[in-house]
Amino acid sequence: MQSFPVLGNTIRPLQHRDLEFIQRFASPQDLEQIAVSDLSGCRSRQKINLHQLASWLPAPVQVLLKPYVRAYVSECNGVIQGFIRVSPFNNNSSTWKIDRVVVLPEAHNGQTNVGTQLIRYCLESCLEARTWVLQVDINQKDMIALYRQNGFQPLAQFTDWEISAESLKELAQHSPDLPNLMPVSNADASLLYQLDTAAMPPQIRQVYDLNVDDFRAKVIDKLINHGSLLINQLQDVSGYVYEPQRKAAIGYFYLLLQRPAANQSSEKLVHHCQLTVHPAYTWLYPELTSQIAQIVTKQSPEGSSLQLSSADYQPEREDYLERIQAQRQGHSLLMARSVWHKIRETKPVLDGLQLSRMLSGLQPNQKPIPGRIETLPQQHQHTDEPL
Repeated sequence: MQSFPVLGNTIRPLQHRDLEFIQRFASPQDLEQIAVSDLSGCRSRQKINLHQLASWLPAPVQVLLKPYVRAYVSECNGVIQGFIRVSPFNNNSSTWKIDRVVVLPEAHNGQTNVGTQLIRYCLESCLEARTWVLQVDINQKDMIALYRQNGFQPLAQFTDWEISAESLKELAQHSPDLPNLMPVSNADASLLYQLDTAAMPPQIRQVYDLNVDDFRAKVIDKLINHGSLLINQLQDVSGYVYEPQRKAAIGYFYLLLQRPAANQSSEKLVHHCQLTVHPAYTWLYPELTSQIAQIVTKQSPEGSSLQLSSADYQPEREDYLERIQAQRQGHSLLMARSVWHKIRETKPVLDGLQLSRMLSGLQPNQKPIPGRIETLPQQHQHTDEPL
């Protein structure tokens, strides 16, 4: 891949002195989006993406959290023009995602130039990334044009839905028929991986490049996620439906519950859910939704709503959500592009030293005379001579 041209601004990592600038664009809704959003909309593994949240931390802390933190700013004459935040999408870091790109309206080189410079810098500097993905609101036409200008192509469209508190109470009255509802653990990683693979189209599966390790949580990740949940006043509940005949998982849900604040007990709570159902078992949608509604109403009996998403390749889910009168909240576009980094061809070190010229005096003046070719003697065959 040819190196991308530099458009004039200086790209450098995010530093502590840039936090004041970042706070101008990091609203509380941003932190909530970081905690609950997921690009795929169908991945079985849902964790608090702390590597995204850590992008706002000072540089010394970022060094401890590498390689998960990648945040850069564009600076021109000491004035910040914009910033970008990227993070790995899978464990082997073959797929990376662009979390956010922000360009100041008063940028000297224009929004398109600064945004292109930030994106192309990440495409060139993250050598381990083979594929890049991002999710953008379909109403942000300028950002979609910026991404398409840099080689990103649309893959799928996601729809955000909200189930009201009245609908949740009505759904909770139904007793779900889930005899094999199991809690999630690392021992179930292979089952969740197979379910996630069957629930998405091949082109999406190839871009995400997930494996079984992506559905396992390390001990340190569990501790960090638990601490993040306590800090953000969140609680998570997850489970999957096991099919004993096929010995496979056919349904999965991850529920992120928002706890009410101590001084804001009357505040309306918005919970988030991630749902994965095997395409051959679409009858699970009413059962799993009723199970989720019972958990939500038990946790927060007051008025609270539930948000979840669906993809355009999941028509059964969208039909069911329309049937229970869920409200559409927004649409986003999943975009991706591949990156090929050219490996420089290097000659062996000894060839670069040119030893043949340096040691020319030790070369023989004449061609060497070939030596004697020794062969093994033929074995004497003993024969009896007649007398």
